[in-house]
Amino acid sequence: MVTHSIYAHSLNNVSPDRWHRLNDHLNGVAELAGEFASAFDSADWARAAGLLHDLGKAHPAFQAYLRRVNGLDASDRDDGEAPTTGSRINHSGAGAVQADRLWNTPATSLIGRVLAYLVAGHHAGLPDWYGGCDALPQRLRDEATIFEEISAVVAPFLENLPRRLSFPASAMACRGAEAIAFHSWVRMLFSCLVDADFLDTEGFMNPAQRALRHNLSDLKSLKRSFDAALSDFLARLSARPESEGVSPINRVRAAILEACRRAARRPPGFFRLAVPTGGGKTLSGTAFALDHAVYHGLRRIIYVIPYTSIIEQTAQVLRGFLGEANVVEHHSNVLLEGHPVRPELALAAENWDAPVIVTTNVQFFESLYAASPSRCRKLHNLVRSVIILDEAQLLPPRWLVPCVEALNRLVKDYHATVVFSTATQPPLPGLESQTQAIIEDESTLYENLRRADIQFPASLEPLPDWQPLVDRLQQHPQVLCIVNRRRDCYELYQQLSQIHPEGTIHLSALMCGAHRSQVIAQIRAALAEGRPVRVISTQLVEAGVDLDFPVVYRALAGLDSIQQAAGRCNREGRLPGRGQVRVFVPPTASPPGLLRKGEDATRELLSDPAFSPDDPQIMTRFFARWYDRANDLGQSWWHEHLVKNVNDRQVPGAVQFRAAAREFRLIDQDTVPIIVQYDGSHGLLERLRYGGPSRECLRALQRYVVNVHPQTARQLQEQGLVGEAIRGMLMQVDSTLYDSNIGLNIWRQPTKQMIW
Repeated sequence: MVTHSIYAHSLNNVSPDRWHRLNDHLNGVAELAGEFASAFDSADWARAAGLLHDLGKAHPAFQAYLRRVNGLDASDRDDGEAPTTGSRINHSGAGAVQADRLWNTPATSLIGRVLAYLVAGHHAGLPDWYGGCDALPQRLRDEATIFEEISAVVAPFLENLPRRLSFPASAMACRGAEAIAFHSWVRMLFSCLVDADFLDTEGFMNPAQRALRHNLSDLKSLKRSFDAALSDFLARLSARPESEGVSPINRVRAAILEACRRAARRPPGFFRLAVPTGGGKTLSGTAFALDHAVYHGLRRIIYVIPYTSIIEQTAQVLRGFLGEANVVEHHSNVLLEGHPVRPELALAAENWDAPVIVTTNVQFFESLYAASPSRCRKLHNLVRSVIILDEAQLLPPRWLVPCVEALNRLVKDYHATVVFSTATQPPLPGLESQTQAIIEDESTLYENLRRADIQFPASLEPLPDWQPLVDRLQQHPQVLCIVNRRRDCYELYQQLSQIHPEGTIHLSALMCGAHRSQVIAQIRAALAEGRPVRVISTQLVEAGVDLDFPVVYRALAGLDSIQQAAGRCNREGRLPGRGQVRVFVPPTASPPGLLRKGEDATRELLSDPAFSPDDPQIMTRFFARWYDRANDLGQSWWHEHLVKNVNDRQVPGAVQFRAAAREFRLIDQDTVPIIVQYDGSHGLLERLRYGGPSRECLRALQRYVVNVHPQTARQLQEQGLVGEAIRGMLMQVDSTLYDSNIGLNIWRQPTKQMIW
């Protein structure tokens, strides 16, 4: 078989002489992967991986498979069956075996191992070193026969294979006792390989789709658009009378913006934009990021945000200044079908090849510890980026060290800048001394933006029941009350709504995302029009939800939560004096876990006679106590899976990529999603039941999902109130189970009125 008639991909109803030749594919992937990896001094490594990755496709059984699926071979063997082994051809294994054999001396074995990880994993995901049949050593043994059967055929494909490879500084392999950066570097190389493989294949299989990529603006043109839009916005604001918006708060926001502009020329690294809630962090942070990126030649801006509700709000603000088509959202609520964005934005979400990305903590950090090609594909586009981490205090303590270490690598090894943007900045282990303050006098800024006083109860004894709190709340025509549990939210709402049925609103995660968005819009309208509105909510309003109440009540919790709640009080500074935030101790204890530990840390601070919520150092003291109670911040997990065995003399480079990816979950998966009947979900459910779980339909349904405890889901299913839409996916089947005021009403048993 001559090399020009060996193919990587075929096209239906097209003559084989127009198929994708394997040699062209290997070289195309190698060049593109090398271009990506040149940004972190690893181009030759990526080129080598590209040339090796699909060598197994040269096997006669794979070539026969291509001919058979195109009707050119009448053989009845299973797809890709190898006549000599009786097994399917795993074409990713042959190149891994080649790498392991080419670099097989004690001095070079780690080179072969790195390339074997990349090549063996480019379809199924980066493998573990230790484990069962999917571990890398077993793969190399099992697939050696396939390589041996094609070794002579593939030799011409490897004429340009780089042989002298040296580890860049970003790998830190075999340097000292702990090669802490090795696993990140391997993932970055993996990202280059799999993205190049996707793109080169797409270029052959779907050139029209390939042409849609790179049709987005660059950062320089976006900066010009942003500056013009911002200047226009500020001019309109300054032209209005003070009673309509040019308040002292807006003047402070202007000073914050100017500080961000000044700081943008500092060298890349870690920055802190510590601005109280309502200080205009989104626009000021964007101004910093654009100025900084353009000045230092950085490539993109990535917003990392804890909740999808905040993402949608942030993306809407950014589109107003950058244009509708220049902001790529990547999260579960983005609709690929019927979403009012251009097709190239959906494509850019696959690999983050766009100037501005808005995504979630979960998507961002879990990708940095992922093993699958689809999750890792985007990683190389984090190189030379500005990463704005919004609400950093919401990083779960259990994974704090892995999250911080991932950010550390991006800054130190991949030339990124990270901005921590929050009103309550936590002390992040190892980064305190590295982080530059954008606002030089933070304490003065906090005093100037102080719009509310926090009042703690004289006694920390719990209320006997909800009635004393109900009596206080009904004295205020506009008030927000935040509690710690869904059950508390329901019970307090029930009692208050019996007295004031009009204008009393329940807000919790028992309401699906579409429902919550509508309710928040109603709350804003009532506040703007001066109508009575009393809101009982869980903590979901505390981060990124722009509400402005004159009075806020907050159940005792972590001091960070209390400070965030204060950000919903007199947010725009329109009151003649300060707003009032009143902390109370609810009649029911906080649920165990981090919430309880945060409350205990606050109680400890309150026991100090010198305690003051306005002390500039109070949040540092709070987080220190909270993290102490959290015990394990993830360091032992990170070291065990990803660091400990990198420099093992017997098996250097031993990393548990797949195990780490499986276990690293930023949010505990201890809930069950239920698709509810609300607004537009009925048609989507019909499509799901009768058309199957398409990617577009499932994404659209994310707006209509409520997550509940597994035991609650079982009870609802046993009672016939929810059922399977498709196998393994629950939906509401009782028409009264979802309430227009409180969402999924798990607190009572509705009369069964079946929807289907």
